[in-house]
Amino acid sequence: MALTQAGSSGDHWSSRTAFILAAVGAAVGLGNIWRFPTLAGENGGGAFVLVYIGFVILLGLPLVLSEILLGRAGGTDAIGSVEKVAEQSRRSRNWKGIGALQITAGFLILSFYSVVAGWVINYVLISGQDWLAALFSGAPFAPAFAGENQGTITGRMSELFASPWRLIGLHGIFMVATVWIVASGVHNGIERAAKWLMPAFFILLIIVTVYGAFTGNFAEAVAFMFTPDFSQLNPIALNEALGQALFSLSLAAGGLLTYGAYITRDVNLASTAVMIAMMDTGVAIIAGLMIFPIVFAVGLDPASGPALIFQSLPVAFNSMPAGALVGFVFFILIFFAALTSSISLLEGPTAWVIDRFRIVRPLAAIMVGSVAFLIGVICALGYNVWADVRPLGFWNAFAQNDILDALDGVTGKIMLPLGAFLVSIFIGWMADRRLVQQQTGLSNGMFAVWRFLVAWVCPIAVGLVLLFGLVPGLLGS
Repeated sequence: MALTQAGSSGDHWSSRTAFILAAVGAAVGLGNIWRFPTLAGENGGGAFVLVYIGFVILLGLPLVLSEILLGRAGGTDAIGSVEKVAEQSRRSRNWKGIGALQITAGFLILSFYSVVAGWVINYVLISGQDWLAALFSGAPFAPAFAGENQGTITGRMSELFASPWRLIGLHGIFMVATVWIVASGVHNGIERAAKWLMPAFFILLIIVTVYGAFTGNFAEAVAFMFTPDFSQLNPIALNEALGQALFSLSLAAGGLLTYGAYITRDVNLASTAVMIAMMDTGVAIIAGLMIFPIVFAVGLDPASGPALIFQSLPVAFNSMPAGALVGFVFFILIFFAALTSSISLLEGPTAWVIDRFRIVRPLAAIMVGSVAFLIGVICALGYNVWADVRPLGFWNAFAQNDILDALDGVTGKIMLPLGAFLVSIFIGWMADRRLVQQQTGLSNGMFAVWRFLVAWVCPIAVGLVLLFGLVPGLLGS
């Protein structure tokens, strides 16, 4: 059986399991750990969770299959793959702009994502030092940051933001780790990392979840997440659930499209896409069951966003048994999630550079990673040296955003939904029907259902996400 190859490298996944682990790693990131619990906390708990799962099935899953089949059908980088499918479908080569938009979005996300991952490294070091101090003092199961007050614990975030060199240094460490893995190749780098990091991630996730179940208020967390109260839902909550369903799966960032090029022809893409969507959604649900018991046990606000992870939970671990050890494990877990996502964000533009300029993978990864690092430095300085800079102050939707938030807003509210919208239009209306069905492996009946979702439901839904993201207040307050 011939293998689909990406560019001149000839890289491919060694097995379907390897691809699933890598793709789930791309999807599972910081958003699953803090954004999903935050949105569920803000938007009605169980009702939001139920709607979110529905959107994953009806919208997220069809688009996951669309992206990976585009990659395998084209067999090269994201831009080249879309161009090849367009040519085979006798459509304009300009549709390759879908691939260009996706890898550009992924590249920009990588630049600021690495800065945020640097915050995670900072807390890995802080919590690790705290647990080692407890261990050497003969109290390995002591609470976190014993003897410190709440102001000292929460103040560490402000101290980090006030130190540009520390922010940049941690950002650099994370980017070097990401570049090193991608530079090592698909099989020896990305796949090997996924095979180690994802099982470790799942083990740590279960450990902290079990800890929360026994030491926190697990019953209240379960009731909150799985008892729907639809009176809590409103148009804003529905739009948030839709956006989370689409983008928690790492859609339109170039990673899935690029990863699809490394899949062998004998792999059934439909069942593989189902596995990816199920595992990613499962992680989000478990993350809620991990965080909410701790949140409710100590009376924290479940809707406090990034502060929940970096400020509120450390305070919670300060008042819980074995908090020092669990806090350390918790931040390692988040680091693994961040790293597997950043790998896919870097792989998309790296594959394009390899194919476009015919250079070796290590050099391509270093070049792309270096430019992303420099953009990330600008984002990091937006918390201190350039704290007053509002780069999009002329645009109402992003007028109050600092540098990092502005970049996050443009990619998340414009580039990603636009990329997903264009994929649904291309696959649903432009790509050759026989070519697409051959790639999916679906029966005639299931293919008809899937194609209807891609051609009609997905463009409308994603178009609404794009519209509401660009027009603040359109859904009310």
